[in-house]
Formats: sequence, C-alpha cells, structure tokens
Amino acid sequence: MVHQDGGWRERLEAGGSRVALGLRALGRGAADLLMPPLAHDSPEATASAGLTPDAWTKVIFLEDPVCDGCGAGFEMDGGVFAAPRCAACLAQPYAFARARAACVYDEASRGLILKFKHGDHQPFAPLFACWLSRAAAPLLDEADAVVPVPLHRFRLLSRRFNQAAEVARPLARGAGLDYLPDALVRQTHTTTQGGKSARGRRLNVKKAFAVSEEGRRRIKGRRILLVDDVLTTGATAEACARALIEAGARAVDLAVIARVRTARELPT
Repeated sequence: MVHQDGGWRERLEAGGSRVALGLRALGRGAADLLMPPLAHDSPEATASAGLTPDAWTKVIFLEDPVCDGCGAGFEMDGGVFAAPRCAACLAQPYAFARARAACVYDEASRGLILKFKHGDHQPFAPLFACWLSRAAAPLLDEADAVVPVPLHRFRLLSRRFNQAAEVARPLARGAGLDYLPDALVRQTHTTTQGGKSARGRRLNVKKAFAVSEEGRRRIKGRRILLVDDVLTTGATAEACARALIEAGARAVDLAVIARVRTARELPT
C-alpha cells in the first residue's frame, strides 16, 4: 500500500512538472506575440532572437572540406586521399596546430562583426558562440581550456569589452571547458592591423603578447583553444600561439568567427 501511495505521489509530481513546463512555454509564446524577439542585425521582429532571414541567406558558412591548418574552404572534396591541408600550410605551418572559422569574412559577415566589435552590440556574442560550437566542434572535443585573444587595456577602455572574450566565454561554458580570460595579456599597445601587409602585421604584433604567471600555471601541458573574431593573415593568432606554447601549452588550436575567403599564399 505504501508502494502504491509512492507511485501516485510520483505521478502527481510528474504531472505537475509537465503542467508547469507547459505554462512557461505558453507564457513565452504570449510574450513573443506581444513583444516579438528582435533580430540582432535589424529592428525587424524575427521568429527567435538572431538574424533576419535576408541576413541568414547572405552569410557563407564554412562547411567541410576545409584546410585543417588555416580553416580555408577547399573548392572541392578530394576524397579520402586528398591532403587535409592547403599547399601553404603544408609548406609552412602556423604555430597553432589547427584552425576553424564559422563563416567567410565578406560584405555579408563584415557588417555583423563590425557592429559587434565597434558598435557595442553584445547580443551578437552568444550567436557567434553558437556558430563556433558547430564549426570548431573537432577542436572543442580535444581542447582542455579556452583562451580569448586579449585587448590592450587602452583599447579595452575605448571599446568597453573584448569581443573575443565575449564569444569565448559562452563557447567554453557550452563545451564544459575551463575559461581562462586572463591567461594571455597584451603587453604592448599596437596600432590596428587593418591596411597592413602580411609582413607588416607580423612585425606589428611581434612580442605583443605574454602569458601571465597565473596563466602559465593553468595552461601548462594543456591543449588550448584560442578564440578571436577574424582571421586574415594569421599574424595575431600566430603571435598568441607562440606565447602560449613557449609558456608550456601542449598545443594551440584556433577558432574564429570569420576568415577571409582565400587560402594562404605559398611562402616566397
């Protein structure tokens, strides 16, 4: 008899939970009708917070096959016998082991990223983290911790937040990985990378990054996933990767929201 009473109690509690969930879903639906979620890229209402349909169709998401070394998309799938890396990555690998990008950096994605980066539009952060959780899934599976590319304190004051950190935080949380926002520091205030040649970019960030004492302890012997917004020549990510590896990281992979369409050029 006691067992039967327990069964009734469990069924009653389960039924109550289902009713509560149903009421919450109904409440969310009513709220969406009264105040529809707004798209991040427009004041237009959308089915759920994110992008308008027009923006979605314009973003070029990077799907396999991609170069394992720099994340650039290959024109065609070469099959099981194709090289996993582009010619430039085979000839001169980056300091970071592997890279993945969620989408191509072009007119469609540039506006979204710049709005996030310079327009203080932080709702883009969880959206971009969601994109990266899919694109960088193979890297997340093997990572021990996530580290964002840091901003110098002067630039942080002007922007008010580090866009790489805002994406890296929910990405690490969703993957159940350690998030180390202070492991890497930017010790010199460099000029913007925009408009510089590949060589100019490398010189601009040479010795710009260092690992903090606490960071050195937390990265030692671990595989780190470095997170940034855009990959062009790879100079910034390479400088960060070198600093992490020199400080004891076992390996460094790279995840970015977007990368330029073309693969690297062969070194001359």
